[in-house]
Parts: sequence; C-alpha cells; structure tokens
Amino acid sequence: MKPKLLATLSLSLFTTASMLAQTYVVMVKPQGSKEWGYMKTDGSYAIEPKYRKCAPFSEESLAIAQNPKNKEYQFVNLSGEPLATEVTDFALQSSFGFGLKGFSDGLAGIGKDKKWGYIGTDGKIAIPLKYDNISPFDNGHAIVELNDKYMVIDTKGNETPINAKAKVVKDMKEGLAPFATEEKKEGFISPSGEILIEPKFSRVGYFNGGLAWARNAEGKIGFINVAGEWVIQPQFDAVKDFPKEGNLARVKLNDKWTFVNRTGEIKDLGVADVQDFSEGLAYGKTGEKVGFYNEAGEWIIKPQFEAVRDFKNGYAAAKQNGAWGVIDKTGVWVVQPKFDGIKDVEKVN
Repeated sequence: MKPKLLATLSLSLFTTASMLAQTYVVMVKPQGSKEWGYMKTDGSYAIEPKYRKCAPFSEESLAIAQNPKNKEYQFVNLSGEPLATEVTDFALQSSFGFGLKGFSDGLAGIGKDKKWGYIGTDGKIAIPLKYDNISPFDNGHAIVELNDKYMVIDTKGNETPINAKAKVVKDMKEGLAPFATEEKKEGFISPSGEILIEPKFSRVGYFNGGLAWARNAEGKIGFINVAGEWVIQPQFDAVKDFPKEGNLARVKLNDKWTFVNRTGEIKDLGVADVQDFSEGLAYGKTGEKVGFYNEAGEWIIKPQFEAVRDFKNGYAAAKQNGAWGVIDKTGVWVVQPKFDGIKDVEKVN
C-alpha cells in the first residue's frame, strides 16, 4: 500500500505545482492613456502599455498586437517579442467587427490578398492561404469555405466535404457546427461533414456544456442535446446559453427573465437583476452597486462595485471609484483598481 500512497501524494503535489505554475494575464489601459499593456495577477507588467490595438493572450502564450510603428498586426510573446512570421502584413478575422481571433489548437487564421489560411506557433504557414473564408479551430476542427462550398478541415489541413444540404455553415463549437438549408431550416454538422442533427428547427444556437438552444416552427425556444432531442421543451421567448460548467441558464418566460436548470425546472432565485452565470457566479445589482451571487441566489460577493465583468479563470474585472481592477472569487483585489480599461484574465501556458 505504501508505494500507492506515495504515487498518489506525488501526483497531488505535481497537480498543485502545475496550477501554481500557471500564468494569468490581463489587458489593462492605465488612466489617461490610449495604450494597452499586459499585466500579471501579481500586479507586475508582462508588457508595458504601448499598443493602441491588441487582443488577449491565448493559451499558446501569444497575443495579437498592432505594431505601433508600421500599424501591421503581429503576434507577441509574454516578453513583448514579436513572432517572426512567414507572411507579413496579414489580415486577421474578428467577431462582429471586434474581438480579433488569435491562436486556438495551435493555429491562427490569417489572410493575404483576400485568401485565408493558418499559421502555427512557429510562425510558418501550416495550412495554405487558399480559402475564401475560415473559422477558428475548435477541438481539432475548423470550417472553411472555397468556391461557395464548405468543408471541415483538421489541424493537418485534411479536407472533408460537408453534406450538400448545408448552404450556410457556422463555426464549430464542442465538435458541432450549426448549418442552414436552402429552405432556411437549421441543424448541426459533425466533424465528418455529415448531418448529425437533422435540419428541423427554424433556428439553432451553439452547443455549450452539452446543450444548445433551438427554436421550433411556432417561434418558441427550448434546449436540445447532441442527439437532437428536446431536453427542455420549447416554451421560452428568448434564452441565453447554459454555462459550460454550471446548472442554470437565463430564459425569458411571460415577459420576465428568470432561470431554468438542465432538467427544465424553472428557478426563481429571488434576485432583481437576472444575469448569466459564469464559473458558478452571476453578477447582480442592488441599488447602484454590483456584486455576485451563486446558483442559490446567495450573495457571495456583496454589491460594492460600480460595474463588473463575468468571472473567467477564477477572476473578474471590477470597477470602483471610477477605475477598473481585478478581483478573485472572494472579492479581494488582486490587481488594484487604477485603470481606465481592462479585459478578462486569460490563462497562459
């Protein structure tokens, strides 16, 4: 028994050490400044503020930043050193005009001369720039478009045609991509390019935590599983996604926002300000102050802030006395509130 105990202890110590070794970085903009920098949760700068346009770090330890001199986009490491790339002066995709998309699954989508492909963390072209449109990678797969035809590709660039019924295909998430037919019916495509969930809904969202919202022909919204079965019957006028880890989603029923759990039970938490849960907490307002409550409706961090952002990686941005900082899940400041702007805390390997 002793060797087993020692092995378990060793594994525990290794896991604890790995967690402690993680670096967490947040984008910050000092008061009165127009430039963003990157700060660690110990309050020290990883990169001093010098970028007008940039994006958060990915787990690959690379962030998008616009070169202050030539205005070209580049990828920088935690020391602020630019990644030497095989293609220069490239374009990047964004979400709805903001939120530049960087690395995921070790690849970043870039464009040049209206063609798109992917580079690796070594800066070299990993998948040729030949597509008309691309999506970020998710769980080893991405959706690409070439000559009005959609395909699934893997991280090696292997292409799989998508079922011809799919006329419009969205990004992959949790291994499934929403698609629409010519008749404007929607379902989901698998990484094999085949239809996993038949197009029988008038609209669908993305899978998040194993469930996706879907709208029926009558315009009511419920939630389906990966088999396309109703887990929560369509009855809502509007919904938000279930959190990846959590039991409650925000739904609108009879002109009122409330919560539903994963079995379809309506949960009124008795809070006036109904917001989305993230990492087990949702923010809410009492008077003019904002705090965080749990899935039982209990205030875990009492309302004391002027504004907050959702928790991510165990931290949340919060505003107090007109300035932004970062708190942990006990409400303690880990980055003091002294910034004009701040983003989510990202985990960097």
